[in-house]
Amino acid sequence: MKLNKLTALQVSRAKPGRYGDGGGLALFVTDAKDGTLNKKWVFRYSLHGKPNEMGLGGRGTTLAEARKKAAVAREQVRNGINPVEAKRLQLATIPKPPKPTFGKCAAALIKSKQSEWRNLKHWSQWRQTLESHAQALWSTPVDLIDTAAVLEVLKPVWQRTAETASRLRGRIEAVLDYAKAHEWRSGENPAAWRGHLALILPKRAKLTRGHHAAMPYESVPAFMAKLRITETMPSFTLQFLILTASRSGEALGARWEEIDLDAKVWTIPAARMKAGVLHRVPLSGSAMAILEKMAEIGTCDFVFPGQRRGASLSSGALRLVVPNGVTIHGFRSSFRDWCGNETNFPREIAEQALAHATGGAVELAYRRGDALQKRSALMEAWASFCAAGGKIVQLRVAG
Repeated sequence: MKLNKLTALQVSRAKPGRYGDGGGLALFVTDAKDGTLNKKWVFRYSLHGKPNEMGLGGRGTTLAEARKKAAVAREQVRNGINPVEAKRLQLATIPKPPKPTFGKCAAALIKSKQSEWRNLKHWSQWRQTLESHAQALWSTPVDLIDTAAVLEVLKPVWQRTAETASRLRGRIEAVLDYAKAHEWRSGENPAAWRGHLALILPKRAKLTRGHHAAMPYESVPAFMAKLRITETMPSFTLQFLILTASRSGEALGARWEEIDLDAKVWTIPAARMKAGVLHRVPLSGSAMAILEKMAEIGTCDFVFPGQRRGASLSSGALRLVVPNGVTIHGFRSSFRDWCGNETNFPREIAEQALAHATGGAVELAYRRGDALQKRSALMEAWASFCAAGGKIVQLRVAG
């Protein structure tokens, strides 16, 4: 039985066909769809009177490597061992690397989608939704997440906050689809809605696109008094949010690098604003007092740190200090109603405090300033009202 019939040059120049190297080893060359050539090494042998064959590698396998593998297989056949079965047993004993966790998959997916998003606000929303509500999945290997695990995360928010629940489910589904695409898990997606969770979960309350449930502004001072007594991270954060009339994402994501303590101004970068435009917030004395307390804690870059090291407070923790029937976003409406009913500040000043664009396209094109000084007076008046302890104070301030 003659061995080593081929040369490396013959292998490199081989056209479609079969090329025997002797001893049962042969190279098979076929045309590929992309115009290149497919190459496959095959070892054919007979064991206990039955013909068999096994693959020894494809295009990247050299002639020398194929001969080495064939020599091992021949020795096994001589000893009555089936090389195919021996290889299967060997692969079965090799420990498989653990699959990445849900948290790592989520981070990888968000990073891959950044090029699709107009600004970092979307990145922040995805990260915050998953970190706040899917924390129970965070350290779980992605291939072990099943329907029960997904339901454990969804049920607490399913009826309470319908829009958040919808986004959360969709984002969990996207993370698990991403994991399946990378072959880190298999089977159906346990977060899929149609034909799966739709048969398990009750129908959500219809999503309301109108006004967010707001606390009457007359009740805000008494509520602020309760928050001041509590002195927890969520209560400090909510006080700051109310005093600055900011959105929850803006307050929770506030970093010290955005705060100018000397100028008493909080500059929120465009990437974190809903409208994608930089927004300056004048800080009242009450807001500054909260920042001074936070500076004493100073555990990370975020002004309001959460329990996880290096992370901000979660929106879930913030909602725990909000009364039933009231939304966090609704405090912006409380502020706006107070501006219109209790002060003489011009409408556009109140709208600018909320980072709302006012006026037509021409007016906006020629407006260069952001009325920071006038808004500073407005926020001080609002802080004074919030500190009134439940007593309604008429603040008729000239614009």
